[in-house]
Amino acid sequence: MRILLEFARARPLASLALLLCLFVAGVVEGLGYSSVLPLLRVAIDGSVAESPSGMEARVLDAFRSVGLVPTLGVLASVIAAAFIVKAAIVLFVRRQVGYTIARVVTDLRLRLLRALLRADWPYYVRQPVGGLANAFVTEANRAGSAYMHGTWVAYRVLQMAIYAGIAFAISWRVTLVALVIASFLVLSLAGLVRTGRRAGLRQTKLFRGLLSRFTDLLQSVKPLKAMGRAEDMTPFLERDTLRVQRIRQKQVFVKEAMPALQEPIMVGVLLLGLYVASEIMGLEVLSFGVMGLLLYKAYSAMNQAQRRYQKVAVDESAYWAIRRTIEEAEAQAERSGSGVMVPLRDAIELEAVSLQHDAVDAGREAHVVLDRADVSIPAGEVTALTGPSGSGKTTIVDLVAGLLQPTEGCVRVDGVPLGELDLACWRRSIGYVPQETFLLNDTIATNVTLGAPDLSEAEVVRALRAAHAWEFVKDLPKGIETPVGERGSALSGGQRQRIAIARALVHRPSLLILDEATASLDPASEAAVLEAVRELRGRTTVLAVSHQPALLGVASRVYHVADGVATRKPAEEEAAAPRAAAAGAQA
Repeated sequence: MRILLEFARARPLASLALLLCLFVAGVVEGLGYSSVLPLLRVAIDGSVAESPSGMEARVLDAFRSVGLVPTLGVLASVIAAAFIVKAAIVLFVRRQVGYTIARVVTDLRLRLLRALLRADWPYYVRQPVGGLANAFVTEANRAGSAYMHGTWVAYRVLQMAIYAGIAFAISWRVTLVALVIASFLVLSLAGLVRTGRRAGLRQTKLFRGLLSRFTDLLQSVKPLKAMGRAEDMTPFLERDTLRVQRIRQKQVFVKEAMPALQEPIMVGVLLLGLYVASEIMGLEVLSFGVMGLLLYKAYSAMNQAQRRYQKVAVDESAYWAIRRTIEEAEAQAERSGSGVMVPLRDAIELEAVSLQHDAVDAGREAHVVLDRADVSIPAGEVTALTGPSGSGKTTIVDLVAGLLQPTEGCVRVDGVPLGELDLACWRRSIGYVPQETFLLNDTIATNVTLGAPDLSEAEVVRALRAAHAWEFVKDLPKGIETPVGERGSALSGGQRQRIAIARALVHRPSLLILDEATASLDPASEAAVLEAVRELRGRTTVLAVSHQPALLGVASRVYHVADGVATRKPAEEEAAAPRAAAAGAQA
């Protein structure tokens, strides 16, 4: 039940208020049941006992102390009022528990979201997207379910204690025997709770793996179908799905076995206890009846508490899983720098920068990506990076964006080390266009602004014009309010890329990064993108990663990256690049 303490720390005032309400509901209910014995006495004998003892005497004294005559009507009215008040309090508690669960689940999701967005880039590289999505949706919901069941465990335990307390006042010996038998009952079914807990842990792990594979399949379904290989993924998903099915079957069995075993055991124990109370301990008939009612209610509360606890055991693993994910992401939070902000007016410099990735397996050497590389990116010019795949071009981009930290050397912006800048502000001055564009299943306007409220329609149109996308957008049926479809499927590849460029330009960035942005475009689309880049010269710094000769021809300077070293091409090669690109286009 540690989860209740965790949620209480998260929402201390709400949890305390719920606990007090549950306590009051239990006390009021206990008041109603404590009045049953004198009520039965009056109903049968026509008056209260002349010399009442024990619990009956204390109840009658309490009535007289507040000026009430313990008649049949008064006793019945008190009992009815007690249960009405108890029902109202429980209804209020149920509503508040629902509100608290909604708030706590929302807090978990927002905390996870913030932790993920603040984590450094290497953390993301290691995480399966499906697992994070599962944590955000499924595990957060299961954590809320565990809290709800835990709350009712506490209430049922409180009820059981109150019933036992009233029974103890009637006959402590009978109650003591009942408690011993109840303890035996709880222990006899504890194995089912442990089985449910293990099944819950297994379910949490399997759901993460299954959703990760399913997400991977959906993201790559087009090439898989094009090659007729989509069915090859089926065995992986079938295997994990069948495992989840077996876990769910085990959970269903455990869930249904608990009440199936509890009821006959409870009836047998209750009859045995009453027999002992009547035949061996000589309990009078009226006390015998009230004890039977109290013990039945106590055992019922205990059974419901155990069932709820079993559900807590099944679902709480999701809470600890999402907690671990949040803590791991928070531990990988990026350093934000000292808050210095400098405008990009001179250049971005990579000075003797080295970067290596640690070896995954012990005994293997670390992989060197860059080895004392020197790169200068002048402000207002177009700098291109070329070279074979895996040579370190994108790594240079990631270093400039602050996504990676160099092992050695320094990245400077206008002479200030990047580590001393306000990283969030620096990134807000960057426009980034990857090779594989991502578009939301929403309108063109939303895809350009990403929902930013400070960007007007005029800003959207300006960015579309700058990206040479306005030519086709203005002819669409709904203009900038035209939906783009799932992953931009309603647009061509070139149109999607120009929308992505407009998104990068709408904030008027100081630095525009193009990471193979023209690699998969047709000549007409490529020409439109190149014209947009050419028009940015002198106004925006552009860093482009490309193998395309045409884009290299637009560049002011070109670096060839190979074997971890960045080599600037000679000036004559740079001057010849536009001529070669033009000749290729004419041919």
